[in-house]
Amino acid sequence: METNRNVSEYKYSDFTEVMDKQKTTRFYWLLAAVATTGGFLFGMDTTNIGSALLFIPFKMTAFELGYLVAGASLGAAIGAFISGPITDRSGRKYMLIADAGIYGIGAILSAISPNLISLLISRTIIGLSVGADSAIATTYLVELAPKNKRGSLGVMQQMMIVIGILSAYVIAVLVLLIRPVTSFEAAYGWRIILGLAVIPAIIALIFRTRMPESPRWLILKGQYERAQKSLHTMGIDIPLEKLNKIENDPAIKEVRNNKKIKWTPGLKYAFAVIGIWIIFQQITGINIPLYYGPLIISKLHLFPSVYSIVIADIYSILATVIFGIVMLVFTIFMLEREDVTGRRKLGLIGYAGMTFGMFATALLVYTHIEIGIIVSLSIFLAFFSIGVGGAGWLMQAEYFPTEHRATLASWIAGIDWIANFAIIEVFPDMEKYIGLGGSMIVFGVLSVAVMVVLYYIMPETKNKSVEDLTTMFEEVASKKISVLDTTKK
Repeated sequence: METNRNVSEYKYSDFTEVMDKQKTTRFYWLLAAVATTGGFLFGMDTTNIGSALLFIPFKMTAFELGYLVAGASLGAAIGAFISGPITDRSGRKYMLIADAGIYGIGAILSAISPNLISLLISRTIIGLSVGADSAIATTYLVELAPKNKRGSLGVMQQMMIVIGILSAYVIAVLVLLIRPVTSFEAAYGWRIILGLAVIPAIIALIFRTRMPESPRWLILKGQYERAQKSLHTMGIDIPLEKLNKIENDPAIKEVRNNKKIKWTPGLKYAFAVIGIWIIFQQITGINIPLYYGPLIISKLHLFPSVYSIVIADIYSILATVIFGIVMLVFTIFMLEREDVTGRRKLGLIGYAGMTFGMFATALLVYTHIEIGIIVSLSIFLAFFSIGVGGAGWLMQAEYFPTEHRATLASWIAGIDWIANFAIIEVFPDMEKYIGLGGSMIVFGVLSVAVMVVLYYIMPETKNKSVEDLTTMFEEVASKKISVLDTTKK
């Protein structure tokens, strides 16, 4: 409940203070789960192609293979760039609903694709939904979450992505075990694996229609009655007459006058920090074991005594399930740590551990200790889950002012997906020319590079309101500029 105070004094900062001090009830966690259903779809559909890949009968060049795996990423970049401005104008809720619908259509089209071209197009359509959702889901959560739980609720996106990844592998194994013979899998198995994704899409579509719109967005748009209703569903009761008084607050008027993005030093600095983070989050190789995992493991000859090629491939997918379990365990463990330890420290720890995992994998490849590769890649994924994955999606939204949050977050998401597309597309050629071991060394070196850069440029953002972060980045940027000016002199 909102405390009483003089109605004539009510300001936008009073409203945000109430939001930031609200107790995180079960409703908030349910809301986070519904909002991040797209994360589940994202994880499921960008990973199930790795399992289906073993049985898709269409002949492919190295480029087509890379595009089949990464095509969703290219579509995701387009979806992310398009969705942000629309969401800032029309609201967070309706874009999330549209995402689920587009995703369902893409899943059906993938399952019934008669040839390679139609399958590649279907994967790109799915990407449109994945990209938009990756840009908007955490934007929505950041605007609803109390400041001391923003990290935990924001990391729900990463947890749902991991659950989707794990589910994709488990579903693939179950489908392939129906009739483990090559003819069945090539004709129907891969279609079932891709098509089943329509079920969670429908569930997401239904539940998202019942979500409240972001009260912060509604207040900035002057929709006070709708804002009051949204707040009420969250357990916050503020009289409409108080909310109406926000209209007279000079701060809200100033925000509304900023119709175009004003690239202040602080905003440029924030964009640069999260941009560097999000690019390296991808090009350090996180999705290589997730997208290509079954294919990589199938080449390690870990199951030489298996009498059937299909059974061997099923075992490869089962081995990859270990990756999903590792990521899920460490993501759950880190839910509360984001708001306690902080994004900066966890990020540095995460990249350090990823570096070890990649160099260890390279060493195991060169010494032909193939069974150990599953362990070293699991270490890599564990440290990504500890400090890099969830924090990246969280900071992508929390770094920016509310009036332009969806637009700027969508640009960062678009950059993320372009980087993802590039590394996934190029990996088959990397493996061909420098091998798996050489590829892992490249990823390890990139992890060291970003760790050093972030140590010097990244501030801590835990336990600050999203409004306070705008001020903080302006202060950080001014200090950096002052240091540079002094150095020049």
